[in-house]
Amino acid sequence: QVQLVESGGGLVQPGGSLRLSCAASGSIFSTYTMGWHRQAPGKERELVALITSGSLTRYVESVKGRFTISRDNAKNTVYLQMNSLKPEDTAVYYCNAVLNGIHYWGKGTLVTVSS
Repeated sequence: QVQLVESGGGLVQPGGSLRLSCAASGSIFSTYTMGWHRQAPGKERELVALITSGSLTRYVESVKGRFTISRDNAKNTVYLQMNSLKPEDTAVYYCNAVLNGIHYWGKGTLVTVSS
């Protein structure tokens, strides 16, 4: 069982920045593929970014050049640095871990981009 706890969401103005964090349980965190997904009101959940155990990264087109996913295996934590935020980035952001084909989810953190 993997437990995930997100933090760092909040209200930010357009053009601003936020950094989300996700702390994971488990002694083999370094082997997890970690991801951030988001779900906006009335929309389906979508993958925003992921990072593999080998630190390869992938991003949805709409956030390329603005968001950066990273991981600190010593702290069992994955981050999502979000810059140049837009109103359309408003969503609940969920941390995701994949281990042996099983997906684990955090409860989510709300990001609101509004003036």
